[in-house]
Amino acid sequence: MSAQRRKPEPAELPEPFSDVLGDFLGYLRVECGLRPASVEAYQRDTRDLFEHLAESGVASPKSIEPADLIRHVQHLSRERGLASSSIARHIATIKVLSRWMYATGRAEADPASHLDQPARWKRLPDVLNKQQMRALIEAPMPTPGGKPGVAPLWLRDRAILELMYASGLRASEVGRVALADVDLDARELRVEGKGGRVRVVPLGVPAADAIDRYARECRQVLITAERAAERRDKGRLFLTRTGKPIDRVRVWQLVKKHAQSAGLRDVHPHTLRHSFATHLLAGGADLRIVQDLLGHADLSTTQIYTHVDRQRLRDTVRNLHPRG
Repeated sequence: MSAQRRKPEPAELPEPFSDVLGDFLGYLRVECGLRPASVEAYQRDTRDLFEHLAESGVASPKSIEPADLIRHVQHLSRERGLASSSIARHIATIKVLSRWMYATGRAEADPASHLDQPARWKRLPDVLNKQQMRALIEAPMPTPGGKPGVAPLWLRDRAILELMYASGLRASEVGRVALADVDLDARELRVEGKGGRVRVVPLGVPAADAIDRYARECRQVLITAERAAERRDKGRLFLTRTGKPIDRVRVWQLVKKHAQSAGLRDVHPHTLRHSFATHLLAGGADLRIVQDLLGHADLSTTQIYTHVDRQRLRDTVRNLHPRG
């Protein structure tokens, strides 16, 4: 049996760079409150930058010039062949790092102040129409001849699909919903989104009813006395067949499974989120309200849905207008 290949250890950064990297990551964790996955992404991009700068002869972070950053971006594109979306992410990291260095006196000026994001073609998100959404939500069905005492998981799946379309939740947010976050009387849901940002979103009547029925008829079966004693559910709303909290991977799987049953292709959890936002805007909702419901920190992220709606307007004119 051949030995497994190990990933090469990252090169050790020169001390001035490693000191700044450590302080920057501490700032992201403590002051910004970013999640570990986000901090790791910043760490990778910053390390890439510092390694390349050190190899290019830059002595320390304080010596970074705008031209050094331009050369680094060119290196990412020409030598490493990164996609424009990856380069945009690197540039976003560089900008945050540079502003922090300048604000904390680690640089005499912000070397990235004139560094522009590459022009990116934004792919419009896939959206289901109302009939397709209905088919997807109604795809989970009871199993013929279901056994007594076996949890009817189709109720869980339907509640999840109803909730994602009714409130625009991400797959990861679905798994984090706790029982205490749901107020069925007020038809509201507390959601913890990216960066620990908390928002309260309304629940429609179908979603509230589906959650209520799942909680009574399915979740109670999943939580047996023995499992409750072990506290396997951790107070989460949606559980697996073994009584553990559901995770984002399982949410992806069930969405794909029921989309296939409904005869729909290329459907994933974000499709429901896209459909939620697009249908609201098409119905006349204010863009900033949709931004709050989605938990977007920046309005520009939400504006992509206006492009979807405009495309539909153009298609309507082209197809129906006598001189379209």
